[in-house]
Amino acid sequence: MGRVVNINNPTSVRNYQMRTAAELLRHLSQKTELDDEAKDMAAQLVLCLRAIDEGIESSALAWEKRDYWIKAEQLRQRWTWAGAYAARLEKLIRGDEWESLPRLLVELFPRFADIKVTRLMRESDAWEGAYQRLLSEKA
Repeated sequence: MGRVVNINNPTSVRNYQMRTAAELLRHLSQKTELDDEAKDMAAQLVLCLRAIDEGIESSALAWEKRDYWIKAEQLRQRWTWAGAYAARLEKLIRGDEWESLPRLLVELFPRFADIKVTRLMRESDAWEGAYQRLLSEKA
């Protein structure tokens, strides 16, 4: 019998969410007007950034269990931007401040500079309905 490998570890999830967010940024940068699809994409970006933030915390806790306190804290410090941008983007969406979206996206681009998007892998069903899901959550 072979080993059981968990493919849903925090690093794999983080990489998947980073790739998804990078593709969303690319799609959003090509939009010429704010339509329902752009709102869905922005909301999905919030959900991706949240997932990244949650994964960082679980990774840091794993390091702390092994008594690597400094490594855990460095990991948290390196990735604090994810939770902060998720909160800013969510506030922008809930406040209907869409005119601020381009500026926020420009700030986010450098965080995804190391991800090369040569071919778009995510289909539109990855973000469909995300705007309504986000708004239906408690603020």
